[in-house]
Amino acid sequence: MEFDVVELSRLQFAMTAMYHFLFVPLTLGLSILVAIMETVYVMTNRPIWRQMTKFWGTLFGINFVLGVATGITMEFQFGMNWSYYSHYVGDIFGAPLAIEGLMAFFLEATFVGLFFFGWDKLSKTAHMVVTWLVALGSNFSALWILIANGWMQNPVGAQFNPDSMRMEMTSFFDVMFNEVAQAKFVHTVSAGYVTASVFVLGVSAWYMLKGRHIELARRSIAVAASFGLASALSVVILGDESGYSASHTQKMKLAAIEGMWETHDAPASFTLVGFPDKEARETHYALEIPWVMGLIGTRSLTQEIPGINDLVAEAENKIRRGITAYDALMTIREQRGNAPAEARFVFEQNSGDLGFAFLLKRYVDDPREATEEQIAMAAEDTIPGVAPLFWAFRLMVALGFSFIAVMAYFAFMASFRGMRFPRPALWLGVIIIPTPWIAAELGWFVAEFGRQPWTVDGVLPTALSVSHLSVADLLITLAGFVTFYTILFIIEMGLMVKYIRKGPTEDVEETETWMARHEHRLRTHDGKGPFAPEPAE
Repeated sequence: MEFDVVELSRLQFAMTAMYHFLFVPLTLGLSILVAIMETVYVMTNRPIWRQMTKFWGTLFGINFVLGVATGITMEFQFGMNWSYYSHYVGDIFGAPLAIEGLMAFFLEATFVGLFFFGWDKLSKTAHMVVTWLVALGSNFSALWILIANGWMQNPVGAQFNPDSMRMEMTSFFDVMFNEVAQAKFVHTVSAGYVTASVFVLGVSAWYMLKGRHIELARRSIAVAASFGLASALSVVILGDESGYSASHTQKMKLAAIEGMWETHDAPASFTLVGFPDKEARETHYALEIPWVMGLIGTRSLTQEIPGINDLVAEAENKIRRGITAYDALMTIREQRGNAPAEARFVFEQNSGDLGFAFLLKRYVDDPREATEEQIAMAAEDTIPGVAPLFWAFRLMVALGFSFIAVMAYFAFMASFRGMRFPRPALWLGVIIIPTPWIAAELGWFVAEFGRQPWTVDGVLPTALSVSHLSVADLLITLAGFVTFYTILFIIEMGLMVKYIRKGPTEDVEETETWMARHEHRLRTHDGKGPFAPEPAE
């Protein structure tokens, strides 16, 4: 990697964003699981469920605090490292983030305090409502952030104003209900639910292997496996929705993920494995499954999915139309209020491709002076890294299907085998704890790396979005972030391991007394248990 401002800014944001997302999926999933556990406690009044709620709630709290700290740092980078991006599209991108802070984050932060300190001050039902509001706030927070990110992938509800030289929102409704944003939200949230389910299952499996907190572990596995199975199935189904959306909003990304260089007759095949070669414009040793990509990408048997080569040729045409729009824009800018109507008309007709003209800024200061060779080079730049995307996507999908298999097995054993789990299965549950995070990070890599060379797809190239910083500034701040985040990671892992080893400490005596009395009633049928005989008339 070259040590230039653009690449270092990308590296810094990628590092902070992917580190922040180590905490987000566990927060999303644990908030729901804890709420489910407390709901069962309120319904049954069994102390074991309150003990479960408090224990997993403690781990949720540790993770939540670290997630907030890293998220705030990340958002500051929009002003520090990406100032032109913030200026150019801030009117649109800033709105969902502001709503996230005012509505979702305040809701979540307020009720987190009540969750931890309200056990002895609120009724059981009121505390359960608080727990569900914490979960709702966590998911609302993800919604607004993903609306902002979804707009970067599919910039609808906005247009460029030649007088202000900025993008301006034209429809908040279109931004909010952007199909990419909605697909990303449900897919990302479901992945968070899987992450938390695997975490709860793995920690519970470790307790069972150690012979500790058996009742808590068994019930936790039952909840995590059933919830995780539904979530894992949702991830796959909703991932299909994301693929369908990309087929008409981000065609180059989809073609790169598939290593599809040429446009094939419909329906397109899905390449199971292969070795993409950008120089040869070929995917070597490709093993294809007929029709599958056509069904996923277009949901039809007759519609084509364009290949990379055709999309590059299309990009060249867009660059030329963008040059026309740029020329008209310069006329409007120079003459301000006296710009001829013809210039405004020409700009309006070609403004949708203005961003493609900006791709030429990498090679020439004035896009109108670009040569044919430079236009071809700029069009070539629209191809993201094919091989990394190809393999990252397939590893993510493979992990997704493995979660379905694991959760289905544990759900079956919990439901039909009396929660008796073989030791190899329990060890598997422990070993796979890190894998949902790997899948989640791969998913974000596919989403963000696949959008390159754009910060806002088709609107603003990444190379134009950065601040006027020096390489030294970025190297110093990058080193600072790495150091700071490494310390936070050590603290996070230390606290999580400490409290997992410690296990549940509250209500243990009450829970054990209740369980002993309950088992006695089941054995003796002394008239106080659920299976006691009907009294004689």
